[in-house]
Amino acid sequence: MTLIATAPPRVVDRRSARAFVDTHVVPYADDYDRSGRVPEDLLRQVAAAGLWAPFLPPESGGAGMDLVTLGEVHEEVGRGCSSLRSLLTVHTMVAWTVQRWGTPAQRERWAPALAAGDALGAFCLSEPGAGSDTAGITTTAAARGDGWVLNGVKKWTTGGQRADLFLVFARTATSIGAFLVPREAPGVEVRPIDDMLGTRASMLAEISFRDVALGPDALLGPSGFTAGMVLTGTLDLGRYSVAAGSVGIVQACLEASAAYAAERRVGGKALAELPLIQAKLSDMVTDARAARLLLAEAGRLKDAGESGTLMATWIAKYFASTAAVRHAAEAVQIHGANGCSPDYPVARLYRDAKVMEIIEGSNEIQRITIAGQAERETTS
Repeated sequence: MTLIATAPPRVVDRRSARAFVDTHVVPYADDYDRSGRVPEDLLRQVAAAGLWAPFLPPESGGAGMDLVTLGEVHEEVGRGCSSLRSLLTVHTMVAWTVQRWGTPAQRERWAPALAAGDALGAFCLSEPGAGSDTAGITTTAAARGDGWVLNGVKKWTTGGQRADLFLVFARTATSIGAFLVPREAPGVEVRPIDDMLGTRASMLAEISFRDVALGPDALLGPSGFTAGMVLTGTLDLGRYSVAAGSVGIVQACLEASAAYAAERRVGGKALAELPLIQAKLSDMVTDARAARLLLAEAGRLKDAGESGTLMATWIAKYFASTAAVRHAAEAVQIHGANGCSPDYPVARLYRDAKVMEIIEGSNEIQRITIAGQAERETTS
């Protein structure tokens, strides 16, 4: 008898996202972590579920999903596997940027493929000597004729081993420009980066660009406009997704810890009956709900087009990522030696959580930004 695989149902809300994750992700996430990559079969299932870019409008192949719902979906994916959520994050950043700032021709060429998962996107900003600081960018895009020549190296590119389209930020003669670079362009070289602390299956890579010739249609957004509007909006959406994934980590820690505490017995009592364990679980519940509310507020402001969403996202990402680190450590503590073994997911959650405090703007930068905004508000 021949078995015919059926496509998963389309994900349209938190409930359907949770069902997808529980079926296709949670049982295998530790295997992905050990192998260092998300398998092609899962990438195809993500595409069949419509998860790659559901926020794109229907005419571009998306579902027109609002950003509050997108945050809930990314939370559920982050609950199952931070590596997969990381791939969704960078793909979301590329797809959103093409839709928001692309010309009609750029949108026609790339948006449907990005929505369908036929082309996977990756975000190239960080370099060996520079992170989110655009002043440190050394990759250059030199005007040649009516096109561009790209030279430089980008590092820590999530999904870089697998991506088909790179969104590359490079220094032009007058500013920072954003460029759409197909993987197959001559001069593009991809070097895998393996054995990272966390999000080990996110297929990180170092991308080298050596005299990569690009046409005039590679430039995304008006030249000279990129460092401000394009990069700010793209990074903001990335932080929003990371905040959502961090909420997912807290929720995963809670679920794993509550289940373990109910089963594990010490001195004839279940761990869940011990006051200190109850305190840890109650803190997880409280912070998960608080982080979820902060995320929802940031999403609501995005959907309303309000500028306050930038600060709301900083706050949500800062709170959720620090909560993820704190509660992942407590989850390991509740599991004891088992929490340090590969047999329980909390070891992976512990490693993944730390990454959340670093990516899309370190928590130190976020604290400075949040404090600066508070000062401006109180002195204005």
